[in-house]
Amino acid sequence: PVRCVVHRVVMRGKTLFLDGKLYAQDTAAGRDLGHVLRAMSSGPSGKQFAQTPAVAGALGIQTDSVRPTSAQAVRSPSVAIEAETVDEANAEPADEPSALEKTALITTRTIERPLPVTRLADVLARHGNKNPFFMNHVLSVRQFTRDDLHLLFAVAQEMRTGVQRAGMVPLLSGRVMASVFYEPSSRTASSLQAAMLRLGGQVFTASSETSSVAKGETLEDSVRTFGSYADVIALRHPQPGSVQGAARFANTPVINAGDGVGEHPTQAMLDTFTIREELGTVNGLTVTLVGDLKNGRTVHSLARVLAQYKNVTLNYVAPAGLGMPGSVKRDVALRAPYVVQTEYSELSDEILANTDVLYITRVQKERFDNLDEYEQAKSMFVVDNSLMRKCKRNMIVMHPLPRVGEVAPEVDTDQRAAYFRQMQYGMFVRMALLALVLCRDF
Repeated sequence: PVRCVVHRVVMRGKTLFLDGKLYAQDTAAGRDLGHVLRAMSSGPSGKQFAQTPAVAGALGIQTDSVRPTSAQAVRSPSVAIEAETVDEANAEPADEPSALEKTALITTRTIERPLPVTRLADVLARHGNKNPFFMNHVLSVRQFTRDDLHLLFAVAQEMRTGVQRAGMVPLLSGRVMASVFYEPSSRTASSLQAAMLRLGGQVFTASSETSSVAKGETLEDSVRTFGSYADVIALRHPQPGSVQGAARFANTPVINAGDGVGEHPTQAMLDTFTIREELGTVNGLTVTLVGDLKNGRTVHSLARVLAQYKNVTLNYVAPAGLGMPGSVKRDVALRAPYVVQTEYSELSDEILANTDVLYITRVQKERFDNLDEYEQAKSMFVVDNSLMRKCKRNMIVMHPLPRVGEVAPEVDTDQRAAYFRQMQYGMFVRMALLALVLCRDF
């Protein structure tokens, strides 16, 4: 059996249904003819295409019994209107257009009106035309409510549609982002840069090796400098709390791209978006976080976000001494006392059988002073095909990447392996975040 979830229904340019909520009840029902329109966009003319048996069958037309009465009957709407204006006084009564002729007129109108790239204004209107991200720093997931995140996710869905149709959504033309990374990064740095470029903006980069930090410049002075050249700053720094401190001196919005073992808010946003897209909802899920939970900033932020959803169960599975910090568990308990948090030292068959999201993190070698302890911990939990056989058929495996052995390559071909799709979702979420930070409305 195939399971699916309907996220959104759009008819005649209006969103009728989104994430379980019905927005309009008076619109007439219709049929999905998307496959017809997609083929027409690169195939023959509307009239020719409508006469083909396959399309006529999809539209419910009997082609063998219907013939056009004249060339005038299938002219484009604009030509027909012009002719009627000139000859209206002397025009003879015309025969009623056939079903095929009506179809040709309808398809011609459809082709002549280009589809909108995004419906961002409609998304913002559904959220009360309030943009809580505009010109604000993005430092912690604790800044934002569940409704704020749902606005972000709705915009991210439109970003994905826009990119798939046109390759970009040029909302930030003329804007510049400073990508400042004092720690190595592949996905976060590239994702943010790609997001800005696909929004029509530009990017310049800086690091501890290429900036005046190598000469002893303070982070505060660097942020002031970059803010003089850019409209937004994406900042990663190895010291927890450093991004929050630097943001106090910035005259442009600062996005926390990771601060040591502290937080990684944009990763938690894209992780939550991934869960929604893959499983349809976050409510009621059992999420098992595995690996170095002490030093993993991604799981710190993700646990805090998941606490905003209903009936979520959080399992923390970590080697000894690498468990989830008490501060994170307290934040979750204060925000959502009904969220069940349980710590384990082993990834048992029972845990796997009840897990909806298996979130794996690497043991971070750069955080260890004692390499012997690292060697003992790094291979304690490994996801391979034998482990996947103990999991649900409709669960997903996530990983913020990079991986260093905790997920075997053989798992990549399992449809439940979502970590590469997770990367692509991340660009759409970061596109949405940059757009909301720099645009009051659309």
